[in-house]
Amino acid sequence: MELPLTPLDLLARIRRSAPDRVGVIEGEASWTYRDLGERCDRLGHALQRDIGLRPGQVVAWLGGNTHELLEAYYGVLLAGGVLLPLNIRLAPAELRAILAASGAVVLFRHPDEPDPGQPGQAIRTVVLGDEHEELLAAQPSGPVPTPPVDERAPAEVFYTSGSTGQPKGALLSHRGLYLHAIHSALTMGLTADEVVLHTIPLFHVNGWGTPHYVTGLGGTHVMLPRFDAGEVLRLVEAHGITRLFLVPAMARLLLDHGDIDRRELGSVRNISVGGAPASRELLAELDAAFGCETICGYGMTEAGPTLTRSLAVPGRPSSLDQRATTGRPILGVDARVLGPDDVEVPWDGQTVGEICARSNHVMIGYLDQPEATSEALRDGWLRTGDLAVVDADGYMTIVDRAKDLIISGGENIASVEVEHALCAHPAVSEAAVVGVPDERWGEVPRAFVSLVDGGGVDGVDEAELITWVRSRLAAFKAPRSVVILDELPKGGTGKVQKQQLRRWPLES
Repeated sequence: MELPLTPLDLLARIRRSAPDRVGVIEGEASWTYRDLGERCDRLGHALQRDIGLRPGQVVAWLGGNTHELLEAYYGVLLAGGVLLPLNIRLAPAELRAILAASGAVVLFRHPDEPDPGQPGQAIRTVVLGDEHEELLAAQPSGPVPTPPVDERAPAEVFYTSGSTGQPKGALLSHRGLYLHAIHSALTMGLTADEVVLHTIPLFHVNGWGTPHYVTGLGGTHVMLPRFDAGEVLRLVEAHGITRLFLVPAMARLLLDHGDIDRRELGSVRNISVGGAPASRELLAELDAAFGCETICGYGMTEAGPTLTRSLAVPGRPSSLDQRATTGRPILGVDARVLGPDDVEVPWDGQTVGEICARSNHVMIGYLDQPEATSEALRDGWLRTGDLAVVDADGYMTIVDRAKDLIISGGENIASVEVEHALCAHPAVSEAAVVGVPDERWGEVPRAFVSLVDGGGVDGVDEAELITWVRSRLAAFKAPRSVVILDELPKGGTGKVQKQQLRRWPLES
């Protein structure tokens, strides 16, 4: 017997086997898995009956991490549609461009988000709140007549950040989403009693896959519409959160918050940091503050998303140095660092190559962009554009993005290495390093930093930070200039937007 693999089975399983278990919490409200399933059914009916959705059409969603968006992960698929969660940090013109490119036929919009306006095609808008609830209430509560599922057909489309050009829509299949959930749950040792706080935006590749594997196991989703450090700490204590997923900027905000020592945080079993490289110092601080082990993870939109976790080699204790690496491939992923002619680099911790991966949860391709698809999925590998080394135990460590590598006077400078050196300074909260033009050297590093508590240690200035890096790295790697900002510019996923920093006015 062979059945199509689809994330719809994850919801079907738990609503049948544990319908009375609390599945979702948001604010003071909560829903059992029976409730969740019924709301997903009603959304599916509404899309078919009121919207007239046809199989394969795109349903866009604009809002933060709310229970309605979680329901859309299943309700849209029940109706035969393809879900498009939109980045709430994009400008209206950017959102209209994505809506037009995707061919979306309906937009569900949270009332806190401005109306992006109509794209080129006709599109219906449903505002969450009274309008959305009235739409659901008018529907039957029974099963949705779901079209036959092709496991290789798109279930979701996520648009990339556009840092290397116009955004591209990465198509993720039913099969890929299902297998990513299984691969992640097994690799991470997740269980049915997990209580997971949705800190990572769901529009950022499913919040790293949490809507699927938490549901499939019957864990509890705790929704967080927008990240707030104090609220995260409160929710950890109030609900006994077991897993935290953070980007480094979120981690820093938690560690610097005044409540960090006043909250009971012992329920947290594991913290995963991803989205950007994290220093061993940051991991050590998280270990101490939460009393659990912190690891790193790595992935990308096109990978669906997770490729690696820095878990221990089976049968060996983990070390902080290894946990601070990019990690080893998770179950179901073949990830390698390839050099010239696609030959795998030696595991010597020194030879640099590009991380390339193949997996059943890598994207189908980019929507309506065959040339970009061919470039990204070349010769059987997903080309990540991330440069890394591999140590003797198979732990990868990203040294830079290929486009972020700074070549100064013929010497390669990894911006990540310089950023780590800057972040080791007690006054530095965050750092980003980019190359800027230089008549003599071609380009030189320029650093942008934000300071702890907006001011940090008295007297810290550009000269001190340059000297600090020179004491830790080769002189040619030290930034030639340092710009101190209140906050580094970030995209919707919390990543620093280096493309904005590259446009920073040159010093006179």
